Amino acid sequence: MHSKVDVAVMIGSGVPASLRALGRKACWVVLVNGEQRGTAFASRVEAEECRQVWLAQLATVQGVRQGLRYSA
Repeated sequence: MHSKVDVAVMIGSGVPASLRALGRKACWVVLVNGEQRGTAFASRVEAEECRQVWLAQLATVQGVRQGLRYSA
C-alpha cells in the first residue's frame, strides 16, 4: 500500500488563531492520504521539509513490511 503525502495551503479562517494573531493570512499543512498530520506551518518551505520526513518514514515502514513478507 502506497501513501500519498501532499502539502496544502490554508487561507482565511482555516489558518490557526495563533498564526492569524501574527498577521498570517495563509499557512501550509502536510496531508497524508488526505488527512492533516502535525501542525500548520508559516512557510511552504517548512511544510515541504516536513513532507520529506513523512516520505522517508513511510518508505522505511514500507521497506520493513516488504522485508517481513520475504523473510517468512
